[in-house]
Amino acid sequence: MRGRTPKIIILVVIAILIAGFFIFDLGQYLTLSYLKSQQQVFNDYYQHNRFSTLLIYFGVYILVTALSLPGAAVMTLAGGALFGLWTAVVVVSFASSIGATLAFLVSRFLLRDWVQGKFGDKLQAINDGIEREGAFYLFSLRLVPLFPFFVINLVMGLTPLKTSLYYLVSQVGMLAGTFVYVNAGTQIGQLESAGGILSPGLLISFALLGIFPLLAKRILGIFQARKVFAGYAKPQKFDYNLVVLGAGSGGLVSSYIAAAVKAKVALIEKDKMGGDCLNTGCVPSKALLRSAKMLSYAKRAQEFGFKKAEIDFDFATVMERVQQKIAQVEPHDSVERYTSLGVEVIEGEAKITSPWTVEVNGKTLTTRSIIVATGAAPLVPSITGLDKIDYLTSDTLWSLRKLPQRLVVLGGGPIGSEMTQAFARLGSQVTQVEMGPRIVGREDPEVGEFIRQKFTDEGIQVLTEHQAQEVRIDSGRQWLICEHQGESVEIEFDQLLIAVGRRANVTGFGLEELGVEISPRGTIATDPFLRTNFPNILCVGDVAGPYQFTHTAAHQAWYAAVNALFGMFKTFKVDYRVIPWCTFTDAEVARVGLNETEAKQQKIPFEVTRYEIDDLDRAIADSEDHGWVKVLTKPGSDKILGVTIVGTHAGDLLAEYVLAMKYKLGLNKILGTIHTYPTLAEMNKMAAGEWKRAHAPEKLLTWVEKYHTWRRG
Repeated sequence: MRGRTPKIIILVVIAILIAGFFIFDLGQYLTLSYLKSQQQVFNDYYQHNRFSTLLIYFGVYILVTALSLPGAAVMTLAGGALFGLWTAVVVVSFASSIGATLAFLVSRFLLRDWVQGKFGDKLQAINDGIEREGAFYLFSLRLVPLFPFFVINLVMGLTPLKTSLYYLVSQVGMLAGTFVYVNAGTQIGQLESAGGILSPGLLISFALLGIFPLLAKRILGIFQARKVFAGYAKPQKFDYNLVVLGAGSGGLVSSYIAAAVKAKVALIEKDKMGGDCLNTGCVPSKALLRSAKMLSYAKRAQEFGFKKAEIDFDFATVMERVQQKIAQVEPHDSVERYTSLGVEVIEGEAKITSPWTVEVNGKTLTTRSIIVATGAAPLVPSITGLDKIDYLTSDTLWSLRKLPQRLVVLGGGPIGSEMTQAFARLGSQVTQVEMGPRIVGREDPEVGEFIRQKFTDEGIQVLTEHQAQEVRIDSGRQWLICEHQGESVEIEFDQLLIAVGRRANVTGFGLEELGVEISPRGTIATDPFLRTNFPNILCVGDVAGPYQFTHTAAHQAWYAAVNALFGMFKTFKVDYRVIPWCTFTDAEVARVGLNETEAKQQKIPFEVTRYEIDDLDRAIADSEDHGWVKVLTKPGSDKILGVTIVGTHAGDLLAEYVLAMKYKLGLNKILGTIHTYPTLAEMNKMAAGEWKRAHAPEKLLTWVEKYHTWRRG
């Protein structure tokens, strides 16, 4: 109890002072109108009692700041009007810093122990950051206040920042802002009439108030850059405006945009143009899925009115078709095409040697900015015995020319699920192993169950909640040993496909030596402008995250290229508000925005509208009448929060919702749009109709019914 007594006393004193401020309406004396009306009285008193006036003003300013009362800004302006520029700057500077430090100490004394004791584990990262960069962080907040100063005082008191350092940084950091406000006050003090508002001095002072945060932000950026670039010699001249590492989706679009705005850009690729998407990802996987779907149609022949359909095929020929499709798309991403667009394409292995230099093929390139678009590679988990077999990944899968009789697919995400279905349709006996409770785990549980049932109907064995532990070879036979609910499960295979995710390519090209920061998820750490801790080195695509989609990499590329080339004038935060994706199983699973699971986890209120595709005429005619459209909307509104489509061509049909969400169009707009009949796209209008029926104005319709009854006599 003794330890709490001083805290209670301080709390009571503070409460009394704050209550007195509001009860006696002392705030009326801290307004511009009151101070202006009493300006002559203050001036007369100040002329005869300079020291006492300064002392009273100094004390009141400290008290207002320490108690976090409103009025400090007005008092700063008043100081300029009453004391003149330099006197007021000195007085206000010291008073504001002392008051801020007192507020800091009160917060620390009353709250820090309790906050750190209760939330210390969650605040550890913040505490570590304050220990390392606390002074610089505080200086940036003082120079360009993201939060009101009283909030900074109270919050910083909860951190381990030293009091002396807090005072010194506050004294220096607030000086420039104090000067600008005091200067404005000196001009306001000279107003004699309304016409004086247009005086050049006052207009300049208000202009300074407006541009000061922007100017301060620019100065802060210069300080940050100097700090991070310390120890590196900046070239006097540059060979390029931009050098891009990696010719996947993100790198190709970045370099194209740079060339389009007439920048000199070099694109470096060590392997194949087009990256994973063209060579080992999107293009080959969709080509294989299409071939497999043709086989599935043959098995469904009776659904389409045929007694029987048989397809004779050779697996090697199917895989050669995949390579043909890659070759057909290849010119879109070729060296020749990008050279014709104005990009200098260099084939070789790059190494970043400084913030402005990249080495490739024994030559050093100097550049203003660098964009890292090095992509990702298949993640291979640590499984005992895995190194003893020739396992497959999404990179090596495409060299297969003999169909595996027994294939185990490790992973239930998009890649694993797509390849599971494709190889099963091509004739492999496929077992899919997933450590989580369901496949396609990012989607709602009903989606995972739907796809699982579809797989089961096609003869696929789906094992969820199975943790792979060991690969065992016995008498030439290969087994995957899994743990399931405490028991060991053995699965024999001829080929094992690892499809448990992808890891960003962040090593081997100079980032480690340079000190570029890596995020906890293993990607390169970037700010909202896609800049690394070196502001002229930016990242796009899988290496940056947070989404590993080809279309997201291309989306990021615009922001990275523009920020790299024109960031000294204007920067743009990358917009992740509307990101669609699709898993190309059959049926497809496409989504944009929230699903039910995420909305519940984030405690976001929502309503669900659902339309079953088995009701759609075109789907019935095509024998594809399975799946659904589920739309989440804001309660009582047609604003779309998220959409999940499960069904044939779901990825294509999602585009209408992506457009609607991007441009804030609701379900009423979709309902009012003509859709061609009979098409699958009508399902979107039907879903909007379901929402409309659920939100029909029942009271109004009751009166309309009475009106029609009256009209009939």
